[in-house]
Amino acid sequence: MFEFFATKQDDGYGGFYYSLTTAGYIVILLAALLLVLSVAFLVQQASTEKKKMFSVKQLVFCSAAIALAVAASMLKLPVRMPMGGSATFLSMLFICLTGYWYGPKIGVVTALAYGALQLIIEPYIISVPQMLVDYLFAFGALGLSGFFRNSKNGLVKGYLFGILGRFLFAFLSGLIFFSQYASSYNMIPVVYSAAYNGSYIGTEAVITLIIIALPPVSNALKQVKRYANEA
Repeated sequence: MFEFFATKQDDGYGGFYYSLTTAGYIVILLAALLLVLSVAFLVQQASTEKKKMFSVKQLVFCSAAIALAVAASMLKLPVRMPMGGSATFLSMLFICLTGYWYGPKIGVVTALAYGALQLIIEPYIISVPQMLVDYLFAFGALGLSGFFRNSKNGLVKGYLFGILGRFLFAFLSGLIFFSQYASSYNMIPVVYSAAYNGSYIGTEAVITLIIIALPPVSNALKQVKRYANEA
């Protein structure tokens, strides 16, 4: 029955992963949409504010951020990491911006939606727990940037906090689900996972921090935030 939703593929390293069929993509899409809607509903119910979780303007800005993040995630930097993997061009920044604009609640919900899209676009699944950690928890952590939205240098602090959250979940995934690859590099699983995930996340982080530190970029992002929050 499971083969109707996913087929097992050899990864070339003695392991395997599942490739989604058309039916699998549909089920994942529906489940992801249901999860994001459920999270939004629960957050709305728990909120003491008498307003909708997302205003129309917030939906537009968050949707634009997701679209830009998806496009940026397809622009791989022309530097191949020594252990595999690749860094993208500013993709994590666009999701962290939603937390910077609107706080952690909206930031996390938006980040979960982005993680669900990444699961549909580039699925690499070996188990359901791994899928949740790699796609929903890891990408969802980017929305934690919102905890620093009102701090001095809030974007830099929030971005660092968001990608630290993503690294933590990616590290746990590598340690738990992909530890068998550590022996190929003569490493213990802890070092392997830290090095593998730190290489591409760290590379993108350094490039992003340099770019947003440039005065024209910094000023432009502050202007965007002001516009995003205008009534």
